[in-house]
Amino acid sequence: MEKIGGYWKPIIIYHLHTGDKRYSELKRAIPAITEKVLIQHLKQLEADQLIIREAKPVVPPFVTYKLSAAGKGLFPVIDAMAKWAFQDMEKVFERK
Repeated sequence: MEKIGGYWKPIIIYHLHTGDKRYSELKRAIPAITEKVLIQHLKQLEADQLIIREAKPVVPPFVTYKLSAAGKGLFPVIDAMAKWAFQDMEKVFERK
């Protein structure tokens, strides 16, 4: 839980399951996250070996993030959590 705890880490992993993303693509996909928090969580996820940061030696710098093997193995759990959340949300709206 320490590796994926919090609100944003599962969301970042969820967005990376479709393939490599640049920082700007992640920021656009998750507009509510602040730049500071996104940077912090990307560094933590990389340190925990759930994502891989690839920097290409070009000008301007070209950095992409992708799921590691451990991150890919974690995706089914996060996908199940997302499906549960959507189903629960539908039930809440049905009651109103």
